[in-house]
Amino acid sequence: MNFGDLAYTDIEARHGAVHLLPLGATEPHGPHAPLSTDTLISTGICRRVAERLRGEIDILVLPPLPYGVTRYGSAFPGALSISEGTLRALVEEITQDLRPVVLVNSHFEPEQVATLRESGLPLLDLTRRAYADRLTEEFRSGSCHAGRYETSLVLADHPELVNRKLMAGLETRTVDMPTAIGEGRTDFLAMGMDAAYCGSPAEATPEEGVETYETLTDMLVELVREVAAR
Repeated sequence: MNFGDLAYTDIEARHGAVHLLPLGATEPHGPHAPLSTDTLISTGICRRVAERLRGEIDILVLPPLPYGVTRYGSAFPGALSISEGTLRALVEEITQDLRPVVLVNSHFEPEQVATLRESGLPLLDLTRRAYADRLTEEFRSGSCHAGRYETSLVLADHPELVNRKLMAGLETRTVDMPTAIGEGRTDFLAMGMDAAYCGSPAEATPEEGVETYETLTDMLVELVREVAAR
């Protein structure tokens, strides 16, 4: 199911497969979670969808794009940002000879989301109310960067990448990120996130991550079925 694991002759034989492009970022996710959190989540969703649809719809998961528009964390070490123009060009050029393609994004900086929407490609856009309402209470609150929601997802697939000792000692920090962004605060420090997280990471569990992945998988399966039916 992984595009990059195949030979070109295998690709020829999979003409008509639905291609999933996992998108994320390389940016700080608190002192406890990996810089690759968003990319790992997108890849985890794609893998589960390919497994669930095996025998129904042919799925190829493209190599993930681990760089995004991520200026909000620029005050912290590890933030690697690209411009909107670069993201747009990368998505266009990677996918230009591949159809159908679905974009799977777990990095929610507004400029990232807007650029992906402009591509015109089908997009799992978790910032849309119809999707967000199906996710966890913390996610819906908008206070979820490297908090319980994201940390649980990383624990479900890559527990070795989470510093649980640090995680357990982190206090809950409530930051309504969408409201803060709307007020013009466009970096973590201005939002009061002096440790590059908000929400409740100490409450994260792998069990919640598994459950949340099931919901995310349901959403993407629905979208892939719509795309395949066209």
